[in-house]
Amino acid sequence: MTDPADLSVTLVDGYVDEPAHFGVPPYISTYPRYTAGALVDAGVSPGNVTYHTIDELRDDRSKWRDVEEADLMIYIGGMTVPGNYVGGTPAEPDEVKKLAWVSRGTSLMGGPVRFGVGEENAGAQDMERKDLDYEFVAKGDVEAAAYDLVDGGLEGFGDRMRSNEEIDRWARKGAFVIEQHPNHPDYLICEMETSRGCAYRCSFCTEPLYGDPAFRSAESVVKEVDGLSDRGARHFRLGRQADILAFGGDGEAPNPDALRELYGGIREVAPDLRTLHLDNMNPVTIVDYPERSREGIRTIAEHNTPGDTAAFGLESADPVVQEENDLLVTAEECLEAVRVVNEEGGWRPGEEPGSGPATGTDAPNRLPKLLPGINLVHGLQGERRETYEHNKRFLQRVYDEGLMLRRINIRQVMAFAGTEMGETGAEIAREHKQLFKTYKREVRKEIDNPMLKRVVPPGTVLEDVHLEYHEDGRTFGRQPGTYSLLIGIPGERELGRTIDVAVVDHGYRSVTGVPYPLDLNGASMDELTAIPGVGRSTAGDIVVGRPHESARTLKEELGVDLGRFA
Repeated sequence: MTDPADLSVTLVDGYVDEPAHFGVPPYISTYPRYTAGALVDAGVSPGNVTYHTIDELRDDRSKWRDVEEADLMIYIGGMTVPGNYVGGTPAEPDEVKKLAWVSRGTSLMGGPVRFGVGEENAGAQDMERKDLDYEFVAKGDVEAAAYDLVDGGLEGFGDRMRSNEEIDRWARKGAFVIEQHPNHPDYLICEMETSRGCAYRCSFCTEPLYGDPAFRSAESVVKEVDGLSDRGARHFRLGRQADILAFGGDGEAPNPDALRELYGGIREVAPDLRTLHLDNMNPVTIVDYPERSREGIRTIAEHNTPGDTAAFGLESADPVVQEENDLLVTAEECLEAVRVVNEEGGWRPGEEPGSGPATGTDAPNRLPKLLPGINLVHGLQGERRETYEHNKRFLQRVYDEGLMLRRINIRQVMAFAGTEMGETGAEIAREHKQLFKTYKREVRKEIDNPMLKRVVPPGTVLEDVHLEYHEDGRTFGRQPGTYSLLIGIPGERELGRTIDVAVVDHGYRSVTGVPYPLDLNGASMDELTAIPGVGRSTAGDIVVGRPHESARTLKEELGVDLGRFA
């Protein structure tokens, strides 16, 4: 039997969590970190563990040598939500197969890929379980499989789920792997697991396949944040849970005390963090436990960073679809949950906490602390043409009430084996493909654009925007965080830098901005003309009249008020 200390292991990360919009900024999930920790716990030397993202392998062919020569190659991948990705694209099925073909050592595949693989990374897919030519496929937790495989001399393992006690060890021992991520440390979000499993059984969702809710302790999560922070991590997302409000409880009722311990503890061990966001919040919890939910939401908004999003799984506003798919809330109940989050979390830094939604051009110039997002899934059982009208009416009601949504995620179902939709398949989604496309365009135009103007009025400052790529004479970047806005900036600026940006214009789901504070004596004509109310003639006057002492003197000289941008 080979001594585990002598084994060389290559981890290939092809997993990217739901994009929702243009993708989350580069991040590292729990899977490779826990797997690396499990390997070390089984005796592998940390120096023998190599980590690559699938994007690294696409960009640098020489790194395939690590895949080829490793004694053990572990592919971690899968996708449970389709969408358009920027800054990290999930591995396609052909790429996953190639990894197994190239590897000369033992190959193991695991992660969400265990739920199934489609023909492509897209919606309206029937996801089938396939081995894709791998020697071993982890049908339980990939980190547990990695530990057992190494501990057993690479001979095999029994599929099982890991325990919270194992997470505590493996999270600590695997934190080192984040330093091998190409975006470490400045532009890397660490996904944190607070729980998994779900008390409810919606027809299409894979979360119940993990069983009933199993919560980690606040102390455990805080210690993991502490270890990652020691390795340079500054951006965190509390994901991997069906409902953040239920943390530390029975899976249904909120536990505000546990949330205070969790969030307060994170702030204590990582006082210089730059991002603290979450993922899912179940609107049914707010409906069933309104006062305790309000208390929990206030705690989150007190400790998080601006721009946070609580993703609501409405899934469909059509009562027929709700009934046939065991969905949890009606459209009316979800609307009430939207009101509650707006009231308790919709304030912006500089306002009084709990002061409700701040909108319009007079709102303070930062993103709101916490807003709801809406998930809508199409292709579910019972879907009909009227379903699309129900959804549009719901979204219009939200807007007409003056409420804010941070984002609207519209997608077609992916039918995974083991769920009720696994039996129905994606046939309904395929039949409604053209109807879905038309409806989605209408929502983007009629709801997304005016909603974005409400959430991010001109002059809103977006901090720590990481510049990612050039296109059509502009530079595009995003903030670290959940469901980050894509931001276009006039001109081609140096990539890889981080700047603050003031918003000047809005697309359907993206914004245009200028560097903040804008240098009145150095700004280009394109930057000046991008500002509302400044045409080429006025921009020319600003350039000709340089130097300007300040935005105040500029206003006195030319009558142009650039105070929100300079």
